Amino acid sequence: MSARAQKIEHHIVGSGIAGLAAAVFLVRDAGVEGKCIRIYEQLCVPGGSLDGAGNAEEGYLIRGGRMFEEHFACTFDLLGTIPSADDPGISVAEDIKAFNHMVPGSSNCRLVRGGKPAEDRYDLTLSVHDIFDINLLVLRSESSLGSRRIDDWFQPAFFESNFWLMWSTMFSFQPWHALIEMRRYLRRFIHLFPGFTRLAGILRTRYNQYDSVIAPVVTWLRERGVQIATGTQVADVTIRDTKEGRCVTELVLGDGSSVPVSGAGRVYLTLGSMTDGSAAGSNHHAPSLEDREGGAWAFWRRLAAQYDGFGNPEAFCRDTGKTAWNSFTVTLDDPAFFEFMEDFTNNRTGTGGLVTFADSGWLLSIVLFHQPHFRGQKHGAYTFWGYGLRDDFTGDFISKPMREATGEEIISELSGHLRLNQQQRAWFKGARILSSRMPFITSQFMPRRPGDRPDVRPGGAQNYAVIGQYCELPRDCVFTVEYSVRSARIAVSELSGRVDPPPPVVRTDLDPAVLARAARALMGM
Repeated sequence: MSARAQKIEHHIVGSGIAGLAAAVFLVRDAGVEGKCIRIYEQLCVPGGSLDGAGNAEEGYLIRGGRMFEEHFACTFDLLGTIPSADDPGISVAEDIKAFNHMVPGSSNCRLVRGGKPAEDRYDLTLSVHDIFDINLLVLRSESSLGSRRIDDWFQPAFFESNFWLMWSTMFSFQPWHALIEMRRYLRRFIHLFPGFTRLAGILRTRYNQYDSVIAPVVTWLRERGVQIATGTQVADVTIRDTKEGRCVTELVLGDGSSVPVSGAGRVYLTLGSMTDGSAAGSNHHAPSLEDREGGAWAFWRRLAAQYDGFGNPEAFCRDTGKTAWNSFTVTLDDPAFFEFMEDFTNNRTGTGGLVTFADSGWLLSIVLFHQPHFRGQKHGAYTFWGYGLRDDFTGDFISKPMREATGEEIISELSGHLRLNQQQRAWFKGARILSSRMPFITSQFMPRRPGDRPDVRPGGAQNYAVIGQYCELPRDCVFTVEYSVRSARIAVSELSGRVDPPPPVVRTDLDPAVLARAARALMGM
């Protein structure tokens, strides 16, 4: 083994935002030299689920994006260190705030029905019973809910309300998802209720989240000597019992080789992945429906089978029929569709956010981003994104499920819901439509029991911690960047002993003024 390799004392498995954040906290706050840190990534590019790639000729692609809001304390602390890609004189955090000041978001067309903005789009259409059920859920203890599903709590009529339609498409909840996760979301984001129908309070990045967040973080780390080994899969780890406790003694790589972990070594393990096993589609081909697991789930399964304290991956990944949906990214060479949508929604491009077609069998939604959405995006190219929350339902204009649809068929379905005529449909001639099926995209929301998600510091762990979306963080919400970054901060704090723990999750649900405003919003006042 080379002298360079022997210096590695901090091993980070996975280069999603949790792994990258752990490396930043180690360098910035724990005083670790970058050359002593190595990040192992099975893919050819870092960033995990925060992606963004492509070009104008073949089409741009993002599989999805996570929401930001002002109370993401760990995320903004992290990004407050990282120089913006466009202006190194300001941080990524400052750039996000400046962009949202320049392009404020407030949707005038959150819902569409019958080919036009829904007349009741500012009305949550909740019954008195629905409001009572929401309030009761917020007040109940998490331990009393067990592994119940959302549809175990609410009456069937609740799932026909505008509230559920907007809630489910904004956060990707399904009726069979965990009731305790919905409770966490209600409490965590209750301060957003007054602007809920307009998506007010949601912050967006200037570009896609790879270009705006991941690329600047990667640049910062590499400039400080951190090694990011892409194309390098960690397939297993060896854990030994010692007098001090349980220690990882080696990493086993996908090629069969191993990396020893020294006595002073620390290991950060990302388990599972919401975008593992993603399959790509195009204009003329639908994504594969084989739903193959990638290395991230195989790694977690292997650890859970061998060692105590690593939770139960089966609770999250065993039923892709309940955790998958399809997204698509469209690249156009003409602004005509964007100009049409500006008139249709009464929102300038980039200010409106998610537009959901309420009568869509696929529960289709689209977002027209502020342009350009990719750094270096070709002048004259325009990109927008969409997804179908119910990709197993038959379309209204294409008689097949979305998961079986080609890119051109997805556009035909969208055109039907917008009531576009033949001349208007010609706007999509030559469009590059790249679709993506993600078998595990909402796996974090599946019903679970205590212990299914491992603690950040599993019992007896001396030199390792678990980070990412599938560890247990009381009160915080999965499917957010904040959850991953918070897990990294906790892990570095506990393993290094040189970093303060993260601040508590902001409890706006304890603010009487916030509760009063939320109550008025639910009652439509």
